[in-house]
Amino acid sequence: MEQGFSFSTLKKLAAEPDHTDVSLTAAERVLALSKMGCSVEINEEITPRRYFRSGVEMERMAAVYLEEGSLENAYVLYNKFITLFVEKLPSHRDYRECSVPEKQVIMKKLQDVAFPRKDQLRKLLHEKFNKEHAAYLMSQSQAVVVDGCGQQLQRTSLVEQERLRVAQLRRMQMEAEQFRYFEDQLRRQELANRRDEAVAKVPEQTDGSCLSHSSKNHVRLDPNRNQPFLPSSKPAATLAGIHTQLVEDLRRVVIPRDLTYKFLLLADSNTARGIETCGVLCGKLTQNEFLLTHVVVPKQSAGPDYCDMENVEELFSFQDHHSLLTLGWIHTHPTQTAFLSSVDLHTHGSYQLMLPEAIAIVCSPKHNDTGVFRLTSSGMGEVARCRLKGFHPHSKDPPLFSICRHVVIKDLKTTVLDLR
Repeated sequence: MEQGFSFSTLKKLAAEPDHTDVSLTAAERVLALSKMGCSVEINEEITPRRYFRSGVEMERMAAVYLEEGSLENAYVLYNKFITLFVEKLPSHRDYRECSVPEKQVIMKKLQDVAFPRKDQLRKLLHEKFNKEHAAYLMSQSQAVVVDGCGQQLQRTSLVEQERLRVAQLRRMQMEAEQFRYFEDQLRRQELANRRDEAVAKVPEQTDGSCLSHSSKNHVRLDPNRNQPFLPSSKPAATLAGIHTQLVEDLRRVVIPRDLTYKFLLLADSNTARGIETCGVLCGKLTQNEFLLTHVVVPKQSAGPDYCDMENVEELFSFQDHHSLLTLGWIHTHPTQTAFLSSVDLHTHGSYQLMLPEAIAIVCSPKHNDTGVFRLTSSGMGEVARCRLKGFHPHSKDPPLFSICRHVVIKDLKTTVLDLR
């Protein structure tokens, strides 16, 4: 039986779902993850085949997360997979006319993989979150007990302090009485001596006694002695399987240092003729970061300011055979600087819509310059609204693209495959 949610809890989840909050119940945290899995939108300008192709890679990434033990990431991706192909994409204007091999693959993946694994992951997450929530409740109860003990100790200490204070007052009173007694005795002795002096003069005798008055002992106490350590009310919780720091909420993309050099060697003949060359960046997902391993140059038609890929089935076949993900694209500007033109913006918009971390590498051999770019949120919005084709003006403020900050350059091996 599903557990009910309080109004305050539902309001909190609706406003800002947080699956890492261990103070929530297991059902509430799974619901928060499900909300993330439902956040899928489609763009009518992108063909259904592109979505089907993206779905193949989405399921591939989910399988990697599951294998690495990142249950939350796997659950969200399988939910996105189901939401996209069951609820969203069928409403695309070209869905019925789309008949591609990937469509059948997706339908089979839905039945054989996505739905069963979603149910399996929900059970595993419930077990995991129940344990974390139980540990949280235990820490809270222990904190209450410790706090109660601390208050009791504090009360006991106050009583003890009062007892010591009263005892000290009594000692001081006794000392005062003793002092008055000795003072009275001295006075009596002095009077007796004076009487004796009147009778007979005797030599003066001084007899002094050194009375040591030890000051009362001060016991230095820890000022926090009555304030026991209290565990945090919300213990830190991390997303399982996450081992790298995100940059701008994006997973890192690791780029081999020699990638552009190898690509420019392959594109050299086109560059000499002032013709663009393009390729697809492929790689793997591991430990929540993308490792770029291959540059695949498909058959293409190109000119001084354009480059269109052809026979993409050959590219897809290679990717499927090696279980590679599409991480972006690379192309040359033989005569211009490194930037994203209006056509490039639209091209990369579809890559980034499928994978937020997707990158666009632009090489400018003439100016010895290379840029690694991605669209800004403003750029993604403008491209989604724009229906123009070919080269056309776009707004420049705010910027529509920016240099990527989530990429890392490393000394790794790159494989460049020329399918032309």
